[in-house]
Amino acid sequence: MSRIFLSLAVIVLLASCGGRQQFSAPRNLENACMMERERPQYFAAMRATERRWGVPLPVQMAIIHAESRFVGDARTPVRYTLGVIPMGRQSSAYGYSQALDGTWEEYVAETRNRRARRTDIRDATDFIGWYSNKSVERNGIALTDARNLYLAYHEGHAGFRRGSYNEKPWLIGVANRVASRAAMYDTQLRSCGRR
Repeated sequence: MSRIFLSLAVIVLLASCGGRQQFSAPRNLENACMMERERPQYFAAMRATERRWGVPLPVQMAIIHAESRFVGDARTPVRYTLGVIPMGRQSSAYGYSQALDGTWEEYVAETRNRRARRTDIRDATDFIGWYSNKSVERNGIALTDARNLYLAYHEGHAGFRRGSYNEKPWLIGVANRVASRAAMYDTQLRSCGRR
């Protein structure tokens, strides 16, 4: 009996160790070439999204970096009342793309991808492509405009149209960093022959 228990314990331990890498971030988020060597499946997913939706790979990377730092099961922080009583998460944002429940459900229904998961890099990048195309349709944002795509991504299409981000200087700073990071990733990928 103890031999069976020991075998099961070893299997559970090995499975738990191996599964976590799926959600952890690549080691160097500042170097696109090293990221691609470490996680080629991420880049295969982003290239498929670029082909399907036209959103450049560096723009996708910069959005994912801003939203989740490439952590597959990222969630928003828990809110506390009186500093100790947990009141739930700040929002339903989840996964690589930090898609909200309602927006994710809209994506799943519209793309008819009922198996889509926010923790799957292929689905998360496809979501970013889909949402960015909605930004083109609804707000006329170019697919290469990482800054404004991010502002629409964060504020929603109606919020972007209203200019709600103008009341949030911190968000404008994040959007500017998204644009800079997209340009940096593009330059890096060209230097290592991957663009």
